Amino acid sequence: MEAHGVFGTSVITAVTAQNTLGVERSHVLPVAEVKAQYRAVRSDFDLGAVKTGMLATEPVIGLVADRLADVDAPVVVDPVMVAASGDRLLDPDAEAAYEDLIAEATLVTPNADEAAVLTGIDPTDRETAREAGEALVAMGAEAALVKGGHVDGGDRVTDTLVLADDDPTVRTFEHPRIDTDATHGSGCTLSSAAASHLAHGETLDFAVEAGTAFMERAVRYGLDVGEGPGSVHHLAALREAADRHRTMTDVATVVEAFVDRDVSRLVPEVGMNVVGATAYAEAVGETAAIEGRITRTLSGVAPNRGVRLGASSHVARFLLAAREFDPDLRFAVNCRFDDETAAATDELDGPVTEYDRDAEPEDASGTMGWGARKAFGEVEADDPTPAAVLDSGAVGKEAIIKVVAETPEELGERVFTLLDAVERGSASDRTESVES
Repeated sequence: MEAHGVFGTSVITAVTAQNTLGVERSHVLPVAEVKAQYRAVRSDFDLGAVKTGMLATEPVIGLVADRLADVDAPVVVDPVMVAASGDRLLDPDAEAAYEDLIAEATLVTPNADEAAVLTGIDPTDRETAREAGEALVAMGAEAALVKGGHVDGGDRVTDTLVLADDDPTVRTFEHPRIDTDATHGSGCTLSSAAASHLAHGETLDFAVEAGTAFMERAVRYGLDVGEGPGSVHHLAALREAADRHRTMTDVATVVEAFVDRDVSRLVPEVGMNVVGATAYAEAVGETAAIEGRITRTLSGVAPNRGVRLGASSHVARFLLAAREFDPDLRFAVNCRFDDETAAATDELDGPVTEYDRDAEPEDASGTMGWGARKAFGEVEADDPTPAAVLDSGAVGKEAIIKVVAETPEELGERVFTLLDAVERGSASDRTESVES
C-alpha cells in the first residue's frame, strides 16, 4: 500500500506464529477487540478503500460484512480460505458466511481453490474461470477476479476478471508463469495493490491490470530470506525507479568508451545502440538507450543524441525478453554480423547461441521478443547464460549480433574482445595478401 502512495491502517482479526517455512499456530481475536480496532480506525480516518484478508471465523466474517455495508468506499475481498497445501482453513459455517461479505464487495479476488469453495465450480480453464466469476458476481459482487496461478496452464498464467452487467463483461490478463517458489503473500499483494488503485479513484479494469503487473514484478524479484521459499518484493517498483539515473549514466559511460576506442568495424548498417535495463525493469520505458544510434563518421563513431529512457525499441525488447530467463542481464548492444564478427564470437567468455528469423511463427508477438525467447529458452538450466546471440536476419532485414552482459564493464569487455579479434583477423589477411 505504501508503494502505491496510500496510507495503510489495519484491523487485526488473528495473530499467527509463522515464518517462511509455514504457520505454527494462530489465535483469533475476540470479536469485541476487532470491533474496537475498527471503531478506532473509522473515527480517525476517511477510508479510501477497504481490503479484507484472513477473517478466520463466522462471527468475525459476519461483523466485517455488517460494518462494510455502511462504508462508502471500494471494498476488495480477498477470501483467504484454502492454504497453499490445499487444506481448508475455515469451517463450513465460516465459509457460508462469506456470501454476505461478497455481496458488499467491489471486487473479490479468489484463487482457483477459493473460487471452487465459494461457487462449487472448479476453474480449470478459461471457460470454467469465467463461470466461477459470473457466479461470484451473481452473489452481489461488482466484479470478480479469478486468479490463475493455481491452475496448470503451462508457462502462462491467465487471470479472469468478470464485471457485473446485464451481460457480464469478461477480461483476461495473461502473463508468463514465473519459475519461483517465493509466492507466499502474492494474493495479498495483488488485492492490496488493487485496493490502493481504487482508493486513488481509478477504474476497476485499471486497478486489476496495474495490481496484477505490480504483483508479477514483486514475485519475479522475490527476496531470498529465511529457510523457506522466500518473500515477494513489494518495493521492486520503487527500486526500479530509483535505479533509472544510475542506469542512464552506465549506458552513457559505455557509449563514451565505444567512441574513444572507435568501434566502427562493429557498427551495423542500421547503427548501433547500447541499452541498459534497470535492475527491476519490466518495460521498454524502464530501459535507457541512445536517442538515435551510434553511427560511423569520417573520424570514427558518434552517437546521434544523448541517452534517455525508452529510447530503444528493438534491442530493448530483446533484452527484456532475455531477462525473463536471466534477470541478472542488464545490458545489451547490437553489432555487425558478417563472417569475421561471427568467427570472433568464439573468443567471448561465454556461450553463443542463435536463432533464424525464417523460423518465426506468424502468430509471434514480435521478432525481438520471439528471438530472445528462442535463443535463451533452449539453454539448459545448469548451463551458463549466452554472451551473444546471432540473428541471421531475413529478407530485407540486416543480420545482427546481440551481445548481452550483467554489468556495463562486462558489456564493454565483450565488445572489445570482438573488436580485437576482428582487427587481428584483418591484419592477418593484409599480411597474407602482401606475402602472396
